[in-house]
Amino acid sequence: MGAKRKKFIKNSIVHVILAVLAAIWVFPILWVVLTSFRAEKGSYVSTFFPKAFTLDNYIRLFTDTTILNFPKMFMNTLIIAIFSCIIAAFYTLAVSYCLSRLRFKMRKPYMNVAMILGLFPGFMSMIAVYFILKAVGLTEGNLIRVALILCYSGGAGLGFQIAKGFLDTIPTAIDEAALLDGCTRWQIFSKITMPLSKPIIIYTVLTAFMSPWLDFIFARVICRANADQYTIAIGLWRMLEKEYIDSWYTSFAAGAVLVSIPIAILFLCMQKYYVDGVSGAVKG
Repeated sequence: MGAKRKKFIKNSIVHVILAVLAAIWVFPILWVVLTSFRAEKGSYVSTFFPKAFTLDNYIRLFTDTTILNFPKMFMNTLIIAIFSCIIAAFYTLAVSYCLSRLRFKMRKPYMNVAMILGLFPGFMSMIAVYFILKAVGLTEGNLIRVALILCYSGGAGLGFQIAKGFLDTIPTAIDEAALLDGCTRWQIFSKITMPLSKPIIIYTVLTAFMSPWLDFIFARVICRANADQYTIAIGLWRMLEKEYIDSWYTSFAAGAVLVSIPIAILFLCMQKYYVDGVSGAVKG
């Protein structure tokens, strides 16, 4: 009985701590959601729960385009995120496969250099990247989208570490058997290795989508004053500027809620494949 009581007390303490941490994590999300439905304007209120609820904050985002064109910014971000996600995911998985399966000269030095470069934040190079893009004429008009796609996907191959670690767990005997049967490396990569790597594919796709969807620094530097090319992050930031914060603060909260919807949908759609991939990997 003494051992059971100690176990019960220990489990109770753990569950209380987890409950407190969960409440701390959920509290800001709940506050943003409640603020998005708040009828009272302004950035400062005296109560946590709104006195009155309304949908006008969401409606204004799609109807009031005189100052901030939210639908346009939403579409810009969605287009950039989708194309960046596809290209970046392919780059990451391809580089990971090559470093996991192939043996070539300078392989280890490349991995060491990539790891060192990964220690530096990407925005350290944003000024150099901007002037390179400007030199080739990608900083004006609709080409800004192309420039942002290149920025988000061009260096994706350097983030190969996690995907490579997963691919290392797949037996190389499968590749050797496929080579004996006459498969090319591309066939092995696309028809054998990738179907066995669903969990890491889902992880790579999610991270590749979230990076351009939530990025502010590169988008702000490259878009500059081109308001028709703004992304959601820039639009939400402008809503908090001094001249807009009083009238757009609750709409900012509504925009923050809408930003999370595509990521949630993407995760929910891919969760089934993620679970199936994990269970398949365990069975294998």
